[in-house]
Amino acid sequence: MPAVTFLTKPGCHLCDDARPVVERVIAAHPGVVLQERSILDDDALRQEYAEDIPVVLIDGRVHSNWHVDADRLGRALEKAEARA
Repeated sequence: MPAVTFLTKPGCHLCDDARPVVERVIAAHPGVVLQERSILDDDALRQEYAEDIPVVLIDGRVHSNWHVDADRLGRALEKAEARA
């Protein structure tokens, strides 16, 4: 099953807007694992994504940043599930 990582940081209004979209899409895909991580907890993540959050990774690859389109994320998860 695909793994989704949602990269955020506290106080990020774009992250707060994207979170319910990500959660809603993930809920429609049982078995998909969602992990939320703050870039402030990891120096490498902070350096790589500081200007791009929120970032959605599917199986470790960047799917989207700044804004999350529910339909696009859902289609990407369907493709990832088909590959698994």
